[in-house]
Amino acid sequence: MGYYWPTMVQDCMDFAKKCDACQFNANFIHQPPEPLHPTISSRPFEIWGLDVVGPITPKASNGHEYILAAIDYFSKWAEVVSLMTSLAEKFKFKQYKSSMYNAPANGVAEAFNKTLCNLLRKVVAKSKRDWHERIGEALWVYRTTYKTPTQATPYALVYGVEAVLPLELRIQSLRVAIQEQLTSDDNDKLRLEELEALDEKRLQAQQKLQCYQAQLSRAFNKKVRPRSFQAGDLVLAVRRSIITSHKPKGKFTSKWDGPYVVQEVYTNDAYKIVDENSVHVGPINGKFLKRYYS
Repeated sequence: MGYYWPTMVQDCMDFAKKCDACQFNANFIHQPPEPLHPTISSRPFEIWGLDVVGPITPKASNGHEYILAAIDYFSKWAEVVSLMTSLAEKFKFKQYKSSMYNAPANGVAEAFNKTLCNLLRKVVAKSKRDWHERIGEALWVYRTTYKTPTQATPYALVYGVEAVLPLELRIQSLRVAIQEQLTSDDNDKLRLEELEALDEKRLQAQQKLQCYQAQLSRAFNKKVRPRSFQAGDLVLAVRRSIITSHKPKGKFTSKWDGPYVVQEVYTNDAYKIVDENSVHVGPINGKFLKRYYS
């Protein structure tokens, strides 16, 4: 066009970065801002993941509509209990509903919830109101199923031996036949040997789990696009995150909300931010934020 000055290209880039319309309607950043930080557990029942599933429709025949699920990070052993809506009244607390801003942070529990719901769908009656009675069946299936991360079943890592399946009693398996021929003393001796070998079995599972997590981390970290913020930085937040209680409506609604000011920096890419009215939000994961240029 016949125009030139030494910093022309950089000046144009800086001007374009400050365009409000461009910033508020830019595409989401799908690349993670930081490497994966896997939760490492070295022994059974050291770390538990907890989550509440619900409200479930339809309610169970006993009035329950929630499921409290807990899963051990090491062995993948799970415990589940159904809950009633009157639980809040019983313990005198008020229930507030909010969306989880970063479900992968509790990934083990989230994955188990999905598996549990899939199992319950297969065993509930047509009325679907007996799901609270079928939880035991679903747990039995889950606990006796081989898990890829540990290359073992949760039952074996907890008790040191595989569970005896109902089929093995109807069509007698070799180990059941051998068990029936043992005396009480022989059975006690065999069980003691199995328990003594449990530590080695758990050590092998720990090594398998670490290798599995390392593979996941390598694949995840290839997609990382580093970005971080400091206290005082201006940022925009994804509109569909926990900052707003509703999803954006309409094709022309901006994709980002803000600007916000970073007030505090936490570990593992988490931040506390504050809006123009000094309302605090956070901790919020950095993948929902991007820098704002004013």
